[in-house]
Amino acid sequence: MAADPLSDALALIDARCVVAGAFTAGGDWALRLRPRARLKLTAVVRGSCWLAAAGVEQPVLLREGDVAILNDREWDVLASDLALEPFEASALFARHTDGVVCIGDGADVAVVGTHIDVDQGGEDLLLAALPPLTHVRAGADEAPVLRWLLDRLLDEMATDRPGSGFAARQHAPLVFVEVLRAFLAGAAQFPPGWLRVLADYRLAPALRLMHADPGHPWRLTELARAASMSRTTFAERFRAAAGMPPLTYLHHWRMRMAKRVLREENTTIAVLAPALGYASESAFSTAFKRTTGVAPKRYRDASRSPSR
Repeated sequence: MAADPLSDALALIDARCVVAGAFTAGGDWALRLRPRARLKLTAVVRGSCWLAAAGVEQPVLLREGDVAILNDREWDVLASDLALEPFEASALFARHTDGVVCIGDGADVAVVGTHIDVDQGGEDLLLAALPPLTHVRAGADEAPVLRWLLDRLLDEMATDRPGSGFAARQHAPLVFVEVLRAFLAGAAQFPPGWLRVLADYRLAPALRLMHADPGHPWRLTELARAASMSRTTFAERFRAAAGMPPLTYLHHWRMRMAKRVLREENTTIAVLAPALGYASESAFSTAFKRTTGVAPKRYRDASRSPSR
C-alpha cells in the first residue's frame, strides 16, 4: 500500500482510543465531567444535548450523530439545560462501573464518551494540531459510517453478550479515525499544523514521499516536482499549511521516528543514523541533541529507567 501519513503518525505516537463510558438521560439533567485524558471525544448517539467546556466561550448544541473533540479542557458540562446545576459525573459513574448509566427521567438522549491516549512524544503532534473544541456534525461526509460505528459501540456497551467488551474496544479506534477524517475535510479553517498539511491534497504526494522514505536526502526540487508545483509555490504552500518549511517538517518527522526507536527498540545508533538520512553517528547525534536537548544514548536510558 502507498504511504499513508495519517496512519504513520497515529502509529508513531501510539494513539489509542479508550472507551470511557456511556449514559442515557431524559427530562431535566446536567452532568459535569472532568476528563482523565487531555483529548476527549463525546458522541451523541441519540437525541441532543448542550455542551459547555472550560475556556470555550460559546456552548454547542450536539445533535444526534454529532461528535465533539475536547482538547485539554479541565472540565465540560453536558445538559438538557445549561442553567441547571450540574451533578458531578465522577460520583455517578463510581457507583456504576459497567454498562450504560441512566440519568434523569427516561432515555431520550444517549451519549458515548471516549478518550485518546498517546505516548510521551505524541502530545505535541496531535494535541497541538487541534483547537480547544472541534464540532463534527452529523451532516459530514463521514456521517453514515460514523453513525453506524456509534450505534454499534453503544449497543456493545449496553449488553453483556460474550465478547462485548472486546468488540467495544475495536469500534472505538474506528470512531476516532472517522472523526479525524471529518476534521481534515474542514482543516483549512484552522491554524497551521500537522493535521492541516495532511488535509491539503496538493501537498499529499510530497508528504507521502517523506513518510515513505525518511532516510532519502530529499531536496526541495524533488518534493515540488512530486506536487506538480514550482519550488517557490510549493515551499510557500507547505509553510502556510504546516507552519514550517518542508525540510524542517522532514527533520521533525525523523526526530520523532528516532525517539520511538530509542524508546522501544535496541537498534544501534550506527544503524539508526543512516536509516534516517544522516551520514554519520555524530551527525545524527548532533541533530538529535539540538532538537531534544539531550544526546540519543541519554534519551534512551532515561526513557527506559524504572522511574519512567
